[in-house]
This record gives sequence, C-alpha cells and structure tokens, in this order.
Amino acid sequence: MTEGLRYAYAVVRDTDAPEAALDVLTTLEQVPGVAGEPVVAVRHLGLAVLAGTVPAEDFDEGPLRERLEDMAWLEKVARTHQRVVDTAGAESCVIPVRLATICQGEEGLRRMLATGRERFASALDRLEGRVEWGVKAYAATPAPQEPPAPNGPPAGTPNAPGGMSGRDYLRRRKAQRQAAERRWGDTEEGARLVHDTLSGLAERARLHPPQDPRLSGVSDRNVLNAAYLVRREDSDAFAERVGELAGRTAALRVELTGPWAPYSFTAPDETAAPDQTAAPDGAGSAGAEG
Repeated sequence: MTEGLRYAYAVVRDTDAPEAALDVLTTLEQVPGVAGEPVVAVRHLGLAVLAGTVPAEDFDEGPLRERLEDMAWLEKVARTHQRVVDTAGAESCVIPVRLATICQGEEGLRRMLATGRERFASALDRLEGRVEWGVKAYAATPAPQEPPAPNGPPAGTPNAPGGMSGRDYLRRRKAQRQAAERRWGDTEEGARLVHDTLSGLAERARLHPPQDPRLSGVSDRNVLNAAYLVRREDSDAFAERVGELAGRTAALRVELTGPWAPYSFTAPDETAAPDQTAAPDGAGSAGAEG
C-alpha cells in the first residue's frame, strides 16, 4: 500500500513487532474496512495508524462531499468505521480517528502521525487499559390513563357524559397534571442519581446532549446520555452497578452500551476539542489529511 487514497481508522502504539505479528492486525483479519478493503498498519515515530485503501470515485474530495449527503451511505460507513475501531480496541488501546479522514497515500498517513504525534502519544498514555461505557436513561412511558372527558359541556351538566360535575372534571385534570409533574421530577432526580453514582465508579465522565428522537428512533424522553471511562478490570463491577440502578424505579429506563474504544475521552480535558475523533453514536465530519 503506497499511493492512492487511504482511509484512517485509529492510531495505536507501534510495538516494533513484525506487521504480521501485530495483535491488533490479527484481530482485524476478518473485519473489512469501509470499502471492503483489508485494514493494515502504517508505522511512523513510534505510532501506527490503522488504514485501508479506498476508491477515488467514492472518497476523493468531490465525490465524498456528495456521498456525505446520502444518509444511508453515511450510516453504513459510520457503522463499519466503528466496527473496525472497536474490534481493534477490544484488547488494545486505540485512539479513534475522525470519521472519513482521508489521506493521500502512505506519506499522507505518516504526515498525520507526525503532526499529531504529541497528542496521540499523550492520549495513549492516559487511556491505556481503559474503555468507554455508554449509559442512557429514558423517562419510561407511563401506563395508559383514563382519557379526559370529550370536548363539550363539562360532565354533570345536561347531556354531559358520565355524570361528572364540572368541578370534579377540573379536579381530575389538576390531579393528572400534578402526577405528570411528579413523574418528570422523579425521572430527572433518578437520572442525576444514576450519573452521580456511576461517576464515582469511573475515572472520568462526560455528559452528551440528549438524543434527538427523530434520529434515535426512541420516542421516550432521553434524560441522561453519558459516557464513562472505566478501567478494563473494573468493567464487570461497573456493568453490575448499572443493572442495580436500572431496577430502582419504573419511571426510568436505563440502557448500557459498550465497552467501546474511548471515543469521548481522547481530548486531554472536558473543554478540549475532540479534533480527529469519532463518537460511537453518530457520524463525525469528514476530513482530509496530507
């Protein structure tokens, strides 16, 4: 692999082992890249970038810009990108590269490593032996309630259904509103409890914006969307604790995903830009290097 376009997936340490003996490449033998290509390692300055050759008709600057408007194509690329990164990160520390980062040949990949060497090396030092777990909490859909009286004169007046007086109707509506307010309060407080508890078990935590139901396909209100950086050896205990918290209240539905490569924690602090990283739940922006 020398000339042509290269799609970059992630950065790992160069262990100085022969390429055929690199553990991360062994795990990727049966995992093709976004164009069905084999994933290989290009080494430089103590680092290695996992990358594959991709066709210009899809990934050159002009075609890629058009392709990124095709949501079905973008979703397929994002899922494949994530699969490569997470497979590589199952046993090794990897730093995910931003979705659709394209370089010109191996020299472009080496320039990317040289330019980001300090950042990549620092992130690998901080994240060695850590994984990311995602936790989402939703306000569970309440059980169906008796529908309000139909439009028209209040119940209890001539021709009103059900024999309910106007005063009783207003009381019932007030009680329903108060119950709904208490329920939302319970879910918000429950989400805070979940986050505070899990933050105490993790080395770092990051809150993401609530998911848009139009994109997630989940109609329930997302009240917590968080990522937690956890030591690999603590992962079982972390997952068990999430399960315990999930059963505390019927008003809150808690979902655990992972373990992932540490997408949310490659920046050195909470205010740093993620730069060339991708998030597991969404498609990042395209980039070109070299």
